[in-house]
Amino acid sequence: METRAPFVLIGAFVLAAIVAVFGFVYWLNNTGGLGPRTAYHVQFEGSVPGLLVGAAVLFNGIRVGEVAELSLAADAPRRVNATISVASTTPVRADTRVGLEFQGLTGVPVIALEGGGQQVGAGPVPTLIAEPGAGQSMTQAAREALRRVDSVLAENSEPLKDTIANFRTFSEGLARNTGKLDGIVAGLEKMTGVGAPTQRITYDLSAPQNLAPANRPIKGQLAIPEPTAVAMLETQRMLFSPTGEYPNFVDFLWADSIPKLLQVRLIDGFENYDLAHAPLRVADMGQADFQLMIDVRRFRVAVDAGPAAEIELSARIVDKNGKVIASRLFHDSEKFGEIEPRPSVAAFNEAFGRIAKDMIGWTVQSL
Repeated sequence: METRAPFVLIGAFVLAAIVAVFGFVYWLNNTGGLGPRTAYHVQFEGSVPGLLVGAAVLFNGIRVGEVAELSLAADAPRRVNATISVASTTPVRADTRVGLEFQGLTGVPVIALEGGGQQVGAGPVPTLIAEPGAGQSMTQAAREALRRVDSVLAENSEPLKDTIANFRTFSEGLARNTGKLDGIVAGLEKMTGVGAPTQRITYDLSAPQNLAPANRPIKGQLAIPEPTAVAMLETQRMLFSPTGEYPNFVDFLWADSIPKLLQVRLIDGFENYDLAHAPLRVADMGQADFQLMIDVRRFRVAVDAGPAAEIELSARIVDKNGKVIASRLFHDSEKFGEIEPRPSVAAFNEAFGRIAKDMIGWTVQSL
């Protein structure tokens, strides 16, 4: 008897130690220790895949207890009853929302409690009703959605077949009338001005050449500001009188707006006459001794009496004090044959060349 006593004591001590370790681990795992607990009943409508006794109970994401019991409702085959044990300080209310969450990579299920405002009254253990579909995982929810889509497609199979047949008929009609549709779209683009940009053809004026040697140089510093004009003349398009539709000029453009183009080519003409004393733009110099102020009155194709290029400019020479020392009206025209871009531009060059020569000679004489 004495030889067995130490072994019995040692075995009892080891067993007690094992029980104590398991109890300590259980206490740590449930984070509730031996503190006061409150039990609540929870009803789930539907399956609760993977939920086990001992699973965590979270309130607003914080662990407050564990699942104490799971059972099936005898009177409702789809219902699952659960009993949860949570810390008594947990603010569970009668309207607290209950759901099932899946945590971690393995999707471990836990019961999640959230919110609530009403106070739970005294009496029997209150029952919390889980939200519909609370036990569904993402996979189950996807399968349920696919089942519903399949049901909708099955119920509407005949209308879908008719719709697909109508699309086929419509596409075949489009294929048969592709050429007509292209023509209609091209007409709409032309009418509305949208679509791919068309290739514009640019035309320029020529400065007068072969001027007589400058026997009389330009006196003082002369500047030529940009000519003034009404808004209609501030354009790069060819202008016609009377106005009308001229298909050959749809893609026509002057190299610049009419006033700026006349300014540049007049300065070129003065340079061809006397390069050493040629005028500049106002923006290229300080205060000039004289300014040649030009107003564009006409720059158009007159159609009535046979097509002719018409140019009319009024010119004034103003000194640095703003006094007009000379003024003159210049007008010229040149007839041409067909109303086409090239003959019309050639006629404008002829008329402008004569006006520019006269304006240069008049300016030199007036200074």
